[in-house]
Amino acid sequence: MQAAPAPAAASDFFLHKRCALLNLKQSVLLQQQEKSPLMQRELVKGLLDPACYDHPVGQVELIETHISWVFLAGDFAYKLKKALDLGFLDFSTLARRKFFCAEELRLNRRFAADLYLEVITVGGDPANPRLRGEPVLDYLVKMKRFDQRQQLDRMLADGLLNASQLQSFAEKIAAVHRTAEVAAATDPQATVAAVIGPALENFAQLQTVPAARQLAGQIDRIEAWTRQTGAQLQSRFVARRAAGYVRECHGDLHLRNMAWLHGEPILFDCIEFSEELRWIDTISDIAFLVMDLDDRHEEELGWRFFDSYLQNSGDFGGLSLLRYYLVYRAMVRAKVSGLQLAQATTLAEEQGEGLARFASYVDLAETYIASPRPELILTHGLSGSGKTFFVNQLAPKIKAVVLHSDVERKRLRWLESAAANSSPPGGGRYTPAARQQVYQHLHRLAGEILTAGFKVIVDATFLQRADRQLLLDLAVTCRVPVRILDFTVPVALLRERLRARAAVPGELSEADEAVLEFQLAHAEPLSAAEEELAIKVAAGTGVDAVAEALLK
Repeated sequence: MQAAPAPAAASDFFLHKRCALLNLKQSVLLQQQEKSPLMQRELVKGLLDPACYDHPVGQVELIETHISWVFLAGDFAYKLKKALDLGFLDFSTLARRKFFCAEELRLNRRFAADLYLEVITVGGDPANPRLRGEPVLDYLVKMKRFDQRQQLDRMLADGLLNASQLQSFAEKIAAVHRTAEVAAATDPQATVAAVIGPALENFAQLQTVPAARQLAGQIDRIEAWTRQTGAQLQSRFVARRAAGYVRECHGDLHLRNMAWLHGEPILFDCIEFSEELRWIDTISDIAFLVMDLDDRHEEELGWRFFDSYLQNSGDFGGLSLLRYYLVYRAMVRAKVSGLQLAQATTLAEEQGEGLARFASYVDLAETYIASPRPELILTHGLSGSGKTFFVNQLAPKIKAVVLHSDVERKRLRWLESAAANSSPPGGGRYTPAARQQVYQHLHRLAGEILTAGFKVIVDATFLQRADRQLLLDLAVTCRVPVRILDFTVPVALLRERLRARAAVPGELSEADEAVLEFQLAHAEPLSAAEEELAIKVAAGTGVDAVAEALLK
């Protein structure tokens, strides 16, 4: 039975009463927002007292960022979000801070479940707070504390970060991206506007930065390139979205948000406050770290990380967007540096350092828009001649992407790169038809990479003239220079290497002495024309010498 409608007068009364209550709530909310920063400053002082914690604490250390305070207390760390509304980020109310604390916990447990423990209340009196006390004053994200010297930025500064560790991060991030939730086609974050909008917003916000006026011409060139390239790439953005590459990523993937703990790669402190900045193309996620390493003059490490990510993900199609996202990431850093510079009241020396940092990001962005110089490089040599090891060392020196035939052969069969293979020489996966399929696949991938404007090294034996010609014709089609790295190693040494490699589990190539004998019987030597393209790589040839020859 439906209730009878209230008389008009009564309805008006209740409507006015509801409006009055809403106005009262809004007034109280505004007062709370005005008091929150003041209360939080008092609370910060209180949380520096070891007595307010419910576990043994000696001295409490404080780390402050522009959006939070982190208290290092005993074996744990506690993050308090600042009562701020920056437009792209809104922590202004207690309810919003509670929500985003829960989001931070949920999202970061994808990467570091052992570090992110729980969300807890802090209550009592701001000057004398207690964890889990009453009444509730605010919310804290409780984390397990680790030695900050294990952060990658610190490790790099101390000379302790190596390529092997970055390759482990590449494997981990590729795995994270594979399992990350995919944006639906109807999600706002999956649109072209969601990609281009944030990039153009950087330039609009830079108009308010005084330091940007000194570099106006340079910034205008970068903006024009961003607009033009964004328009040209629209179909690629749409295709990437349709293929499922827009996912719930980390969003803030740089060295300060990565750590090497107990011999394992750890990611933390992902973006929780903005879906727009978190639901992004996986290549945009990767581009942040590549740019961060480039900015620190560690280009080889950055490229080694990126190439390793491509080997693990197989996402060579993302190369067409890499330069766009590198420019975007560099300009985000330029914008943040410029805004911090505009707001700072520091000494002239510090102002000078800030201006130099701002200018360096703008310079870095401009280097990314330079015209690319793609090139095709083929390997040629018997199994055991050291091709794979050599090109993995060479690639970061010349910024080339490597296509490994052993990896791609298994990827074609949906196998892991370390999966075992039992095919005999010339049979199974090594029949002429199967070999042709692999080389056609390498041809297609190499074409994508060259078209995207990058150098590519195709790492295969290339013992058959027809296989070499397939790729040489590609160089003609793409109008790029081509070289052949001809690996010449004595057969006795090859046999010795293959015996040693057979004893090592998980090796990329499974070639053994039987494979070598088959290759020796069927190999077709380089033609005179091919010899003119060749750079000889003997057992003692240095990687730097070959890199120099290729760069010339």
